Amino acid sequence: MPEPKLFIQPDTSSLLARVSHFLVQQGIKAYLTGGLVRDMLLGRDTADIDIALDASALEVAPRVAAALGGKYVLLDEINKIGRVVVSKESARWELDFTTMEDGIEQDLARRDFTIDAMAIDLEEFVRQPQTPRLIDPFAGQDDLERRLIRVVGSDVFPADPARLLRAVRLAAELDFSIDGGTEALIRRHAQLVASVAGERVREELLRLLALAGSGQLLFYLDTLGLLTALIPELELAKGVEQPKEHCWDVFHHSIVTVDAVDFLLRQGTWEYAGEEALAPVPWSEELEQHFAREVSHGSTRRSLLKLAALLHDIAKPQTKTVEESGRTRFLGHAKDGALVAAGVMERLRFSTKEIKLVEVMVRYHLRPTQMSHEGLPSRRAIYRYFRDVGEAGIDVLFLSLADHLASRGEHLDLAQWRAHAQMTSYVLAQHFAEASLTVPPKLVSGHDLINLFGLKPGPRIGEILEAVREAQAAGEVATREEALAYIRRLLASSSS
Repeated sequence: MPEPKLFIQPDTSSLLARVSHFLVQQGIKAYLTGGLVRDMLLGRDTADIDIALDASALEVAPRVAAALGGKYVLLDEINKIGRVVVSKESARWELDFTTMEDGIEQDLARRDFTIDAMAIDLEEFVRQPQTPRLIDPFAGQDDLERRLIRVVGSDVFPADPARLLRAVRLAAELDFSIDGGTEALIRRHAQLVASVAGERVREELLRLLALAGSGQLLFYLDTLGLLTALIPELELAKGVEQPKEHCWDVFHHSIVTVDAVDFLLRQGTWEYAGEEALAPVPWSEELEQHFAREVSHGSTRRSLLKLAALLHDIAKPQTKTVEESGRTRFLGHAKDGALVAAGVMERLRFSTKEIKLVEVMVRYHLRPTQMSHEGLPSRRAIYRYFRDVGEAGIDVLFLSLADHLASRGEHLDLAQWRAHAQMTSYVLAQHFAEASLTVPPKLVSGHDLINLFGLKPGPRIGEILEAVREAQAAGEVATREEALAYIRRLLASSSS
């Protein structure tokens, strides 16, 4: 192989020089390894830096953090991995320090894939960053050229089953293929993924969902035996037939809904319809920013909408009934599905905020099409919708659209689709234009009802205040005086 050509940002190079200087002073040998070496060879920028030490990483990393003015995080006490987080203006680096037991080549032999089992002497890299010697005992540079993910050894997955997911994610991120022998090993060991800590699964799953075309990646995970090993609740959805207006069974429909989300969020294509289907769907810089917004570390509204799409019909198998007339129904599947989805996410260690958002999306995914049975929804219906779904209002509207596309597939009725998209546009326009429609300003309080109307504390006060807010949203009440008059009429009608 020719001498490697390395790409690295000046700021990252400067940071590594500081790290090297500190370690040399301490008499510690260090090597750049893993994803950093791979990405430098690929010409990709990265802020994730792996450094192997011939000393205890758990003792050295805190001292490096202090020297760099960074933050130390204990990642893995058993495997002796410590992280140093360094921030500078808008840049942020994560330096993961590992402990070499028997030298760099033995350390590389314990790694997962050949493209991550390369190393460069850190001190040598700082001296001559353009032409350092590449330590490559498993021909990782060859596999980079061939754009191939290949295991270092046959025991890679039993040693760390999280690598089963990482193989697929790496291949997707790099646009590489997985070597045939490695695919066979993944299928053989797929069930081991169930033993992976929830936090690690969450991280890999979110990185997959962040990618365009993640629906197809989910299908690939299933062919490898990983998807239902990861989320066993989805196994029940396979082969569950739906009414004739649906193209696919529940399982296939669920994954295709993820593809539909990509299409609607301008991240992917939809093979069953093109621009004529996308044109009526609302899109703006405001919506783009909404879906790009971070929810918790590693998750955005976009990635969580895709997760909700995958899980939105997860309770259909257990709620399916077939009436004497032959009609198939799934009564209560949205409500039950919200509980199942929450359970899945709790097991995978998602945050409370993430779980709540997806739970609401699943629970109310049918709600948008129920706002109006004829024409555009009323102001009162829009108010009630946003009152019930809260901050998930925009997300649920797009989940509903994705569900529609993934139900009809190639049999999409464009007239019905345009009506659905028009309703979505109208609701969003009302929401963005009039904050008072979804969150009306407070005109009266519970104290007013007690002091002015002699009511006693209790549920009735909450019901009346909600009735006033609905009347505000409908445009029937705009001032405090009008609100008080409205309450008088309400009380008079209830007492007659």
